[in-house]
Amino acid sequence: MSGEITHSVMDRLVPMRVSSFFATHRFRPTLLLTVAMVALTALAIALGNWQRHRADEKSAAAALASAADRAAPLDLAAADSDAAAVLYRIVHGVGEFDAAHGVLIDNKVRGGRPGYDVVTPFRLAPGNRYVLVDRGWVAQGPTRKVLPSVQTPAGVIEIVGRATVPPKRYLELKADTGQGALRQNLDIERIAASSGLTLLPFVVEQTDPVIPSDGLLREWPRPDFGIESHLSYMLQWYSLAALAAALWLVLNWRRRLEDA
Repeated sequence: MSGEITHSVMDRLVPMRVSSFFATHRFRPTLLLTVAMVALTALAIALGNWQRHRADEKSAAAALASAADRAAPLDLAAADSDAAAVLYRIVHGVGEFDAAHGVLIDNKVRGGRPGYDVVTPFRLAPGNRYVLVDRGWVAQGPTRKVLPSVQTPAGVIEIVGRATVPPKRYLELKADTGQGALRQNLDIERIAASSGLTLLPFVVEQTDPVIPSDGLLREWPRPDFGIESHLSYMLQWYSLAALAAALWLVLNWRRRLEDA
């Protein structure tokens, strides 16, 4: 019985409080708060839209990678110069390594140990086209002054790996002259310019088994497209836009006495 009485009282009090609020307050938006709200809301929505666009792009790339996993291996001899057409595909090719133009990509860490990725141009047969092959990782020696010695298979061999495209933007800890065996980043254009070779616009991450064994570590992580991060940021920006609008509504209610 008491519970019914309590609910009855509350049902009457809530409308009375709402009515009392509107009787003593009026909505009077100020120019400054309105301009600030519009600017902040527009910026937050724009940033949310950008994150949503990036998430859509990453989702498309993830779908492309998934489709590439199901596709039959591609013969590099038939590959053209369109990197997008072979991206994430399993590829194979016959030819010879060009050890004279091989490079070491610095600042690669595996299992907490510093080292290098061993990248060597591979001349595809038949013809005179080359593709860069990331053959794997080698540990740094006792000192950085002495680069590790890596054996390169001689003669005609077959390689198998996954096609990928290195990032166009990267951080350089120091100026990369584009000369010598040690490089800060895997930049196809720089290696092509310094070697004089015609390189395909993608890199092959070589996979095991490799015969004869060269002692390199080949552990290629699956691409992390970061879709969840973009979606999370998108929700944060949209939430900020909604919060700005809500605060504008709350802060612009004024007591009627203040308007007198």
